[in-house]
Amino acid sequence: MPRLFRPRPLRAVSCLALFLAGAPVYADQPDEAATAADAGRSSAEPSTVVVTGSPLTNDPDALSTVVDSVNRQQILLSGGSQLSDALSRVPGVTGTGFASGASRPVIRGFDANRVRVLEDGIGSFDVSDVGPDHGVPIDPLAADRIEVVRGAGTLRYGSQAIGGVVNAINNRVPLVLPDAPISGEVTGSYGSAADTRQGSGEIDGRIGQLALHADGFGRHADDYDIPHGTQDNSFFRGDGVSGGGSYFFGDDNASHIGGAVIHYGAKYGIPSDDTYIDMHQTKELLRSSFAIGAGPLETLTVDGGHADYKHSEIDPATGEAASTFRDDEWDSRAEALFGAIGPLSRSAVGVQIQHRDFSALGEGNDYLLPTSTKSYAAFAFSEAPLSDVLRLQAGVRAEQVQIDGTPASEVPTTRNFTPLSGSLGLVFDASSALRFGLTLSSTGRAPAQTELFARGPHDGPGTFETGDPSLDIERSNSLEGTVRFRADGVKVEGSVWAAKFQNYIYGDLTGAYCDDDGVCSMDSDGELRELNYTQLDATFRGAELKGSVALYRGRAGTLGADALADYVRATLDHGGNVPRIPPYHLGGGLSWERDVFNADVFVKYSGAQHDTATAETDTKAFTSLDASLGWHPFMGTPGLQFAVVGHNLTNSVQRDAVALNKDDVEMPGRDIRLLVQASF
Repeated sequence: MPRLFRPRPLRAVSCLALFLAGAPVYADQPDEAATAADAGRSSAEPSTVVVTGSPLTNDPDALSTVVDSVNRQQILLSGGSQLSDALSRVPGVTGTGFASGASRPVIRGFDANRVRVLEDGIGSFDVSDVGPDHGVPIDPLAADRIEVVRGAGTLRYGSQAIGGVVNAINNRVPLVLPDAPISGEVTGSYGSAADTRQGSGEIDGRIGQLALHADGFGRHADDYDIPHGTQDNSFFRGDGVSGGGSYFFGDDNASHIGGAVIHYGAKYGIPSDDTYIDMHQTKELLRSSFAIGAGPLETLTVDGGHADYKHSEIDPATGEAASTFRDDEWDSRAEALFGAIGPLSRSAVGVQIQHRDFSALGEGNDYLLPTSTKSYAAFAFSEAPLSDVLRLQAGVRAEQVQIDGTPASEVPTTRNFTPLSGSLGLVFDASSALRFGLTLSSTGRAPAQTELFARGPHDGPGTFETGDPSLDIERSNSLEGTVRFRADGVKVEGSVWAAKFQNYIYGDLTGAYCDDDGVCSMDSDGELRELNYTQLDATFRGAELKGSVALYRGRAGTLGADALADYVRATLDHGGNVPRIPPYHLGGGLSWERDVFNADVFVKYSGAQHDTATAETDTKAFTSLDASLGWHPFMGTPGLQFAVVGHNLTNSVQRDAVALNKDDVEMPGRDIRLLVQASF
């Protein structure tokens, strides 16, 4: 192995974790069981509740839209290096699948500049929105849970979240003062498909009113196996470390202020090319909450973060960087939470300020010259009971966005946008078991830097991209209906939605090929596909469904069944299809648990995608079979758990319909993983 690919210092942590640790296996279980399992991990963790969708409640069932989350056990079972890997059983969520180190989440067919990826509610501070070959510097090994928000709840996070939010939540800045003086976890695993070795460790402690946290992880994966060989240049190396703490004060320690410093590093190959990416990020987070208790004002929360990000795209033949991308970014927000005011039962108002300086060096400078983006926003949420069984929820957000850049005309350009967004939702409690939701929203999005100012060759995805500095605000007017059913042993959630876009912005592959100088034609022998950013009206519609039922409870254990389904269709109003839309999915499985053993099997079918855009190829349907078997001899904390997990056990050929390089890259074949976890 070349010197530059040797594991980093955290390889010692990974190796130690592999022998001392374990990872639990649980099927997609009820929330109560997930909460109990998470509680066994660390007494410093807050309860497993959804907090991303609304500042007004921690109960996901109280929202008019459906919010999904995956817990720590499900994250460890997924085994991948990207957040999208951990969300494979969340309806409506896929990944861009460009590389092992670059698979950004896609929600309902929306990606890049329409899906915000967050860590503890603060931006991920990267350039994954600039190109599909750029990864997100948040490893699932560092997450306690991951939440997915669709619909009106995204108003809280800005116009770049018009399609959804993926929020990785951890304890790097403790939000709860732990009872135990010290607790922690060590995990490790080995995967056969890419000779993957990975491990993580974390520790939480308390000294008086001070809560402390530290964690680290390491991941080493070679080129992964595919059904008929090996996917070239698909390796991944990653590691990270963080340290943080919070000071608690006031009555019942209801107030706190804390921070953390986080470092992430990764090297990963681009399977459709011969280059690899060397990525580094150092991030600082601040999180604070103050119990005010002055009249209706209950709490004030102030959060913020800053990061220096850099990655280089390196030619392995020379070891030199062909392109380097840098991002210096910060994000800050403040929210005030109010109790009852007149007819309103709860309300929240907030402000958010963001600033981003992007630059590219080397060949990257030919693709996009330096840009600066500034955003100022104010938002508000309220809820009002209309009767004992009917509640009204409302949200509004106003932004001022300024983007400075230089398009292909070579004339420095400043664009200013004022996107306005609002939503109205109704929640109807038909009975103690059945709840309906209806949400009407209108959301505006300012064009992003790449859509405005891209101006040349981008070798990673193999495109010659041209932005349009005259693009207007994109607007989505949407309607969504939801249903939730909860009864003894039965849980069902479903959504049906439609969104009408005015001035939908997308990257249009023309079918022409270009050389590095931008000379393009249909019969060109150039290696770069011509992609022009443009906007047209479009219509999206879709549905998601997930459910679980307990089939048997008795001396032989507990047997349950799970199912999921999703569908999205997206068309351009002038004719044709929106590019890179995922196909429909159907899935189902069985889970069994008895005493210290548990097992599950899950089959997921991905339909063929023939509703493709110009210059886009179809993808075939495929079926993925996953299974797991676990043993946890000790329950609670401390604990020791072992598992065997299989992914794509039928070794089927799989291609990602939303991947820009799907014609050249297959998804991993059969993988057998051994996992262990120890907690104390």
